[in-house]
Amino acid sequence: MEAERQEWWTASGVRLRRVSSGAGRGNWLFVPGGPGLGSESLHGLVAAARVPGTAWLVDLPGDGSNRDVPAVPADPYAHWPGALTEAARALDEVVMVGHSTGGMFLLSVPELADHLAGLALISSAPHAGWRPAFARYAQDHPLPDADAAAERYARQPDDRTLRALTLAAAPWNFTPSASAAGRALLTGLPYCHDAVAWADAHFDDDYRARWTPHALPTLIVSGDQDRIVDQRLWRDEPGFHGPHIAHHRIGGAGHFPWIENPGSLRTAFADLTARLRWTS
Repeated sequence: MEAERQEWWTASGVRLRRVSSGAGRGNWLFVPGGPGLGSESLHGLVAAARVPGTAWLVDLPGDGSNRDVPAVPADPYAHWPGALTEAARALDEVVMVGHSTGGMFLLSVPELADHLAGLALISSAPHAGWRPAFARYAQDHPLPDADAAAERYARQPDDRTLRALTLAAAPWNFTPSASAAGRALLTGLPYCHDAVAWADAHFDDDYRARWTPHALPTLIVSGDQDRIVDQRLWRDEPGFHGPHIAHHRIGGAGHFPWIENPGSLRTAFADLTARLRWTS
């Protein structure tokens, strides 16, 4: 069975890596943000959430370190983001967890709704309205190193300059007290410019959720100091409110809230776990 393997790929090249397995039910599929950062960015999230059952790190084909392997097709981005359905169909009692753009990818695949037992959206958004809001914040809170790195990236977009840009922009992602831990997280990731380029051309500007969790137990959680994705967008968005949807704000945390406040994030996931309705 696929669930018994540590690492495997779907037909379109989505990679799943089992990173924890314990008591309780459910297969929790963690989808990274970025894109281009890779699911390695979510090791700390998995550790903080302490979900029951089995936790998997998920990479779309061509994202992060999921490249240059036989299972990934020659044109991996032709399968984005719909290939995530293959991962959900392959396992039982699936809860999908998306961080930032990873959550937006999940909401862009309406076929997922029929295959999930639960949904968690971390530092994510229902539409692309977060982009102009972040642009205004960045303009009002300039980082000279980030401006210089952005110019270098524009002249020569590749994995190396993407990494340098992300590190230069790190202060926007974390609170000052977590800057060292946040930079350490970002330093070790497998950056992938091709994934960023695909999203920039085909996804980011026009993104809008294509489905809403009508009765699905759902967690929408973020840091209360997230400067990247404006969480106020959820307030006026139909379909993301109701007794089956819990909104949590993590105190003193930024765009990667498990860095600053893992305990509060764990509490939010415990609340979601308690509300899951298994089919048998």
